[in-house]
Amino acid sequence: MKAVVLLSGGLDSSTCLALAVRELGAGEVLALSVSYGQKHAREVRAARDVAAHYQVALEHLDLSCCFARSTSSLLDHSSEDIPHEDYAAQLQGRPGGLVSTYVPFRNGLMLSAAAAWAQSAGAERIIYGAHADDAAGRAYPDCSPEFVRLMGGAIREGTGGGMILEAPFISSTKADIVRTGLELGVPYELTWSCYEGGEHPCGVCGTCRDRIRAFRLNGAEDPLDYRTATR
Repeated sequence: MKAVVLLSGGLDSSTCLALAVRELGAGEVLALSVSYGQKHAREVRAARDVAAHYQVALEHLDLSCCFARSTSSLLDHSSEDIPHEDYAAQLQGRPGGLVSTYVPFRNGLMLSAAAAWAQSAGAERIIYGAHADDAAGRAYPDCSPEFVRLMGGAIREGTGGGMILEAPFISSTKADIVRTGLELGVPYELTWSCYEGGEHPCGVCGTCRDRIRAFRLNGAEDPLDYRTATR
């Protein structure tokens, strides 16, 4: 049973890829990376490196045109700076939820495109790395358990029952994911989570803060070089 893993090049999706390869073998796993108009291509490069490490075939989709009207701070055309604070602090300043780095229905669009691509490739499973920390406070509603349930139903129905959506970490924290990844030997030095581009991760955006904390909760040091960070 072939599986398609949505591979951003970040910590969560790379751990999903490791799990899929362990279960199915590299020849039965396909990786799909996506450009959506993000501020930098560093994560796309990371996806390529991680896929190469696991000897998994990787293809790339460009969905950036779909977000041309979005003002998300994560996008290249946005004039809004990426916040340098954790998600809890960001949500306090935004009544009603949704952090500025939320990209409208991004995961829904990616999963829909992945379903079409996966079914054409003869796959029967789609795997993506949504987890409990991203869903907390509805900062990213397209990472919530309810979203996964409903999106999974739509994909299953829309593919004639031929496709299963899986989010293996939907009830896990990022620290849980790191623990699993360390056990699997995931090459976290090849991954990229930072919302900023550059040679080194910033260490102060929401996702950098979450990542650093997750490693520390496991008594481990993140292998990425944060020497330029001011956290």
